[in-house]
Amino acid sequence: MIAEKGKKVRVHYTGTLADGDIFDSSTGRDPLEFVVGAGQMIAGFDRGVEGMAVGEEKTLTLPPDQAYGERRDDMVFQVSRDVMPKDYTPSVGDTLQMRTKQGMPMNVTVASVEEDKVLLDANHSLAGKELTFKVTLVEVLD
Repeated sequence: MIAEKGKKVRVHYTGTLADGDIFDSSTGRDPLEFVVGAGQMIAGFDRGVEGMAVGEEKTLTLPPDQAYGERRDDMVFQVSRDVMPKDYTPSVGDTLQMRTKQGMPMNVTVASVEEDKVLLDANHSLAGKELTFKVTLVEVLD
């Protein structure tokens, strides 16, 4: 069977950065399940799986615009430290969830902490990076 748009598939994958560091893998877990072409995956991964045959292994190298996009300076911003919860001491690298003005949840990472302000980064941690995925199509479900 072939992975086609609209078909639910299961894949095993290992994602690496340009330096070879693994950032994610399905090894030791159930295969990743998604519908091809439904926008559930990053664009380059979704397109790369399309047309694969069950049992086929493929290496996908994705530039940032086919993965998590380029890093954006406008997604790094300062907030006053007094808007942080009273019982929370911010630390560089902490991941927090806040809400946009429209009420949508948004994950941010603490980039720096000063006495009266905190610098937050809403870019995805993999933004601006080329990603490589070793993918094996395990099953086409429907």
